[in-house]
Amino acid sequence: MAASSSRDGESLAVQPKLVATVTTPSELPENEYGNDEFNRHLLRKIDLRLCTIAGILCSLNLLDSGIISSAAVTSMPQDLGLTGNRFSVAIFIFTVASICAQLPATIIMRFVGPPIFFSCTTVCFGLITLCTAFISSWRQMIALRVLLGVSMSGIYPGLTYLISAWYARRDQQLRFAFLQSGEVIILATGSIVNFGLNQLGGQHSLAGWRWMYIVQGSITMVLGLLTFLWIPHFPESAGKTIRFLTTEETDFVLAKIDRDRRDAGKPEPFTTQAILKPFLDPKLYAFAVLFFLLNLVSTALSYFLPIILQSGMGFSANKAILLSAPPYYYAVIPVIATSLLGDKFRVRGPIIIFNAVCLIVGFCMLGFPSQVTVRYVGTFLATGAYVSNWAALSTYQANNITGQWKRATVAAAVSACNGLGGIAGSYIVRSHEAPKYITAIWVSIGSHLLMICLVLICTAFFWRANRRARKGNGIIEGVTDFRYTY
Repeated sequence: MAASSSRDGESLAVQPKLVATVTTPSELPENEYGNDEFNRHLLRKIDLRLCTIAGILCSLNLLDSGIISSAAVTSMPQDLGLTGNRFSVAIFIFTVASICAQLPATIIMRFVGPPIFFSCTTVCFGLITLCTAFISSWRQMIALRVLLGVSMSGIYPGLTYLISAWYARRDQQLRFAFLQSGEVIILATGSIVNFGLNQLGGQHSLAGWRWMYIVQGSITMVLGLLTFLWIPHFPESAGKTIRFLTTEETDFVLAKIDRDRRDAGKPEPFTTQAILKPFLDPKLYAFAVLFFLLNLVSTALSYFLPIILQSGMGFSANKAILLSAPPYYYAVIPVIATSLLGDKFRVRGPIIIFNAVCLIVGFCMLGFPSQVTVRYVGTFLATGAYVSNWAALSTYQANNITGQWKRATVAAAVSACNGLGGIAGSYIVRSHEAPKYITAIWVSIGSHLLMICLVLICTAFFWRANRRARKGNGIIEGVTDFRYTY
């Protein structure tokens, strides 16, 4: 039984041998690999267990930016002496620490398992967030930001790796969209909560920004403890997860994944070469640059949106905190819509380009008109576009690589370059350029024009490689019948 490969590389050709513990696809009904009720039920079951907690954990990770950006328009800069470029340094040093620890953290996650890893790291960064409420100088802030960066380093690459391990390529973008939707909903709600907590200023002689760190740090620690019971193990160890999949369901998932890309089951033996070899693949650098360009913009918006609303549009501190929430609620609409289309039609590149164009339009509206309403609407378009491209780019890289350690390495590498984009993004919003912030506008527009060009180059490369493989002139990723997604 064989079927021709579709554009996203989902070959249905059956190989003679699968992972030893996996029920072979030929032993399962053909329609179980399609859109039948059993497959939908199983996807919902995995979504409910994995995507929910993944969205919450990434949200807690992002709440850091929500707290510090909201606190930036309160008394915190004066209380801690965060004058001049010290606020940008606080963002910069967090990112540097995170970048340095991401690859080791992702490898550790594979060895110790998701429940232990994510529970411990979440409790740690919740405790650090809580401690931030009691600091008294910018130097203490910098020290805690370093610890926070290390403790959070494995969250995003680890979850990206875990999600890509659980789903076939045709199902991944919507799941990354679920993750992003959970993130932005909680991030937006966090802005509203921060507004309320800021009103507690003076209670027990604590400033409002300190209450933000106390409450959100405490919540993070509690959720970190619950994570141990909630998050599933990798598919081959799904039986260790409490009240999750049956043996039949686990075998089905492993067989489906192995049929899709031949990397189900336990990873190949860990070696230095297994980690270093992916760095010889040009795709890694293309994906890394794309994430750098994306986070260049997303950092500027997520950290500085309240400041832009206050200094650039004339809103009060409390209104700036509140008005930074609606763009994130809106972002759920485009990220789900574009991801549904991407999975349905098996396309990734066109979705990324569409989102990049929307972002360019949004920044043009934010930067060039003088009307506050038009500029504020521009923040909706820009926020929705970059959140949508988080899901699209995560799927783009996950769809076009195979092998467990390669997945871990690429996820950590692109997340590190994503962090480098965050470093650059922390400096493009210049306070003396208010109200237009023209440097941030032009850098954001230029970065996404470059993103469009790079996606077009990758598309041409993937198309040519697929064409050669169909003619029998090469094997992609060392896997027979594997095809690139573009």
